[in-house]
Amino acid sequence: MSEENKNVADALNDIFEDDPAKKERDKEIAKYEKKRQKAIDKEQKKVAKKAAKEAKEAEKKTADDEQENKEKSSWSWDKAVAESSADAKAETADKSEEASQKETSEEAAGAAKSESSDKTAEAVNTDSSEEVYNEDGELDEKALKKQLRKEKKEAKKKEKAEKEVNIVKDLIFLCIYIIIVIGICWAVLTFVGQRTEVSGESMSNTLHSGDTLWIDKLEYEFGSPKRFDVVVFPYGDDDETFFIKRIIGLPGETVYIDEDGVIYINDEPLEGDVYGREAIASDKRGVAAEEITLGDDEYFVLGDNRNNSRDSRVEDVGNIHKKDIIGRAVFRFTGGFGKIE
Repeated sequence: MSEENKNVADALNDIFEDDPAKKERDKEIAKYEKKRQKAIDKEQKKVAKKAAKEAKEAEKKTADDEQENKEKSSWSWDKAVAESSADAKAETADKSEEASQKETSEEAAGAAKSESSDKTAEAVNTDSSEEVYNEDGELDEKALKKQLRKEKKEAKKKEKAEKEVNIVKDLIFLCIYIIIVIGICWAVLTFVGQRTEVSGESMSNTLHSGDTLWIDKLEYEFGSPKRFDVVVFPYGDDDETFFIKRIIGLPGETVYIDEDGVIYINDEPLEGDVYGREAIASDKRGVAAEEITLGDDEYFVLGDNRNNSRDSRVEDVGNIHKKDIIGRAVFRFTGGFGKIE
């Protein structure tokens, strides 16, 4: 380049360097570069900080996992030893309690035996502890699992034995319950009441043949029969045949039936007798055609079907004693469900 051209170039450079627009642009570029570099540095620090945090967390997690595994192994063994020790102590306590109930000489022997059992149980626990560790003193997982399975099997065996004992107890209680129920039923039928069935039409229209009744045996144990009660009693000395009739005359009263079939009690016409099916025929008065005086424990009874009934008008039935009355008919199950009036 010639000297002249060089001078021209230098002159042009001086002109552009002194250009204010160029200076402003260079200033903005420098400012932008500084800001961009600052952002890059900040982002790099952020990334580095995050990486350090993640590394620290990973390290902590690894340490926690190792500690957890260590504690888990230790807990499994401690639990196995604790359960085994608890069972041994419970068994020893039972034996000690049983031994304490014996005589003085047996107590000494029992105490010695209990002490020996404690030592044996302790030795067994020590042996079990050694069995789950290998030669290096480290926990043997397989041996531990085997030991736990063995203890679980023994526990199930014990539970099964207890269930069998409970089944036997339940059967005994069931037998006792059945016996009690049978006893109660027998007592009810013997002393409280019983079911019976009507045979014949001597009590129609109140009762009919085939009606099923409930007889209250307990009422007359605490009170006396009342007029118009429907009662059951045996026929004479025949314990297989029972009559059911209505009480008309009470102890100490006089009973008489006139030719028109009107019943008199103590010379007064009987009031409230709405049960007779029809008037008593003259030839059906029986022994009541003459005045009858009842004893202190005698009752005069009639069937509601007055002209078709064997009752106190017939000599082979006669007056009824209280001791012969089995009970009062109080309820009808069939033939018209309800209370008997």
